[in-house]
Amino acid sequence: MPKMKSHKGAQKRFRVTKNGKLMRRKQGGNHLRRKKRKVSEYRQKITSKNTGQAKLIKSMVA
Repeated sequence: MPKMKSHKGAQKRFRVTKNGKLMRRKQGGNHLRRKKRKVSEYRQKITSKNTGQAKLIKSMVA
């Protein structure tokens, strides 16, 4: 049986830290930017809080 390929879309969107947390970008940062006051908030990475999907995403990335 061949190896499972990693999901390239998930690999570009998520990053797994050393402790196993999932880091992702905040949503909506590229759409309608001139109306948003603090564009710098969208540059930071945040951790994903949904633990049910975290296991699935980790398997897709690795």
